[in-house]
Amino acid sequence: MSYTEVPGARVPIRMWADPATVEGVAMQQLRNVATLPWIKGLAVMPDVHYGKGATVGSVIAMHGAVCPAAVGVDIGCGMSAVKTSLTADDLPGDLSRLRSKIEQAIPVGRGMHDDPVDPGRLHGFPTAGWEDFWARFGGLAESVHYRRERALAQMGTLGSGNHFWELCLDSDNAVWIMLHSGSRNIGKELAEYHIGEAQKLPHNQGLVDRDLAVFVADTPQMAAYRRDLFWAQEYAKRNRAVMMALSQDVIRREFKKARVTFGDVISCHHNYVAEESYDGMDLLVTRKGAIRAGSGDYGIIPGSMGTGSYIVRGLGNVDSFNSASHGAGRKMSRNAAKKRFTTRDLEEQTQGVECRKDAGVVDEIPGAYKPIEKVIDQQRDLVEVVAKLKQVVCVKG
Repeated sequence: MSYTEVPGARVPIRMWADPATVEGVAMQQLRNVATLPWIKGLAVMPDVHYGKGATVGSVIAMHGAVCPAAVGVDIGCGMSAVKTSLTADDLPGDLSRLRSKIEQAIPVGRGMHDDPVDPGRLHGFPTAGWEDFWARFGGLAESVHYRRERALAQMGTLGSGNHFWELCLDSDNAVWIMLHSGSRNIGKELAEYHIGEAQKLPHNQGLVDRDLAVFVADTPQMAAYRRDLFWAQEYAKRNRAVMMALSQDVIRREFKKARVTFGDVISCHHNYVAEESYDGMDLLVTRKGAIRAGSGDYGIIPGSMGTGSYIVRGLGNVDSFNSASHGAGRKMSRNAAKKRFTTRDLEEQTQGVECRKDAGVVDEIPGAYKPIEKVIDQQRDLVEVVAKLKQVVCVKG
């Protein structure tokens, strides 16, 4: 057993992190989750830290209930990565042009496409189910119906915060594309609507934390949330797929002579709900800042914008509900990072990476994150490392 078990009100808290190193507010969040009547298990990943609604780096298994605030407002946020046929020798000495071309192809921040991306015009893009997916938009919560055009325009966009696009090299100098994004504004608005609805329900009035309000099985509110939740998770997955296709088109144009080919795309959510069974019981497993790491599942665990990332394969550890960490995890808040670090610090810590180095991204500085190597080492019983990547280009919103 490589985890530490901390007593909880209804279930023990299994921690793949040293409890002594976890900030008090995060530990209190975990204890609060363990009081929920529907809880059947709680696993904590090594990148654990305080989060809005619920602790980032937590896996919450419940029977007949789901907590929308625990999923969070970026429903379906996750990672995608693909290995290319390029090597480091194929890359130019100055990568600023490539970064600029990616930023032109993929809107960042609050940006969106002038016209919705036509998936039929993307090289080799699987369009199956695309029309059916958008046809289901009318069945979502009425409060977001007026956002259809925005949702269409934001399909294939990066966003801001810790979302990023990177060009990386592995230990064999092979070039990879990697990106991190979620369900954009439509996921945020759906989440906020349902969090508000859950907090009004009578069965949630006595909870220790109003953010832990849940929907329970066999109710219209649960049915409505599941409908919107799974749609938003699909939006996030399709959003990353469109960005990956746009990225590949840029790479093909920029490296025509190399005739670039691409491997199979690895894609994984890390803010989402899945229906899974453990010990013969059907559970709703919420991974808030955690990836699925079932036996043989490929996953992506990124570090910060200057330290590198890992491609991993799951070992199927049921103690963690087949889960692993979603990244390095923050060791200080965004505000604390802005107060502590300067743009000069950012330049030093991202040396050798073609990226933004201005005040707008100081809160994403590597020094604000836990060491990714230690995070990987703490979960050797959850995943095995397939490849270690180091970024040479990083696009931030």
